[in-house]
Amino acid sequence: MREFVYFSQSARTSGNFDSSDLMKAGRMDIAIHSFIQGVFLSHGFRKDTKFHFVFYGQPDPPKHIEIQVKDELEISKKDVGNLIKKILYKYKEGKRTEALPGCFVEKKSFMKVIEELSEEGKEIFLLDKKGEDIRKAKIRDNCVFILGDHEGIPQKEFKRLKKIMNLVSVGNKMYFASQTVAVVNNELDYRGI
Repeated sequence: MREFVYFSQSARTSGNFDSSDLMKAGRMDIAIHSFIQGVFLSHGFRKDTKFHFVFYGQPDPPKHIEIQVKDELEISKKDVGNLIKKILYKYKEGKRTEALPGCFVEKKSFMKVIEELSEEGKEIFLLDKKGEDIRKAKIRDNCVFILGDHEGIPQKEFKRLKKIMNLVSVGNKMYFASQTVAVVNNELDYRGI
């Protein structure tokens, strides 16, 4: 199982955003594009992939959304924004709620999500331009890749993450978050992971 954790300092933490103006929803457009690159295939989905969103925007941060595509989940590329809205609307205080098949929402901090994945024995990688070339990095099954929105990972969390993760790079240029997800998926597919 491969997993991605997408962090956003500004993405909305309630479903009351206009899905036709995602820039005003804390750059929800970046989150959506990253998710599409993470789980969609031509004529199918990656069922061996979990995608986590951790949103710190207003009005009720933090929110953790976990999605693993299931056969029962009705989903299309053009409607991912509404999917996220529905999941956020189903949030229940103090609970991890299955909002839709394979889609969970809860109030949980970014570091708590990462610590729990690490405690499960997952190998944690942070996508960073200064990291080791992903083509040379040793990567095993049950890996987790962390990426940030246009603002990146806050420095405070970055320092804490250094103790439990490896830095990997997809190239010497600054790519869109969604592009890095596509490159990681391609590399893992190529390796058969």
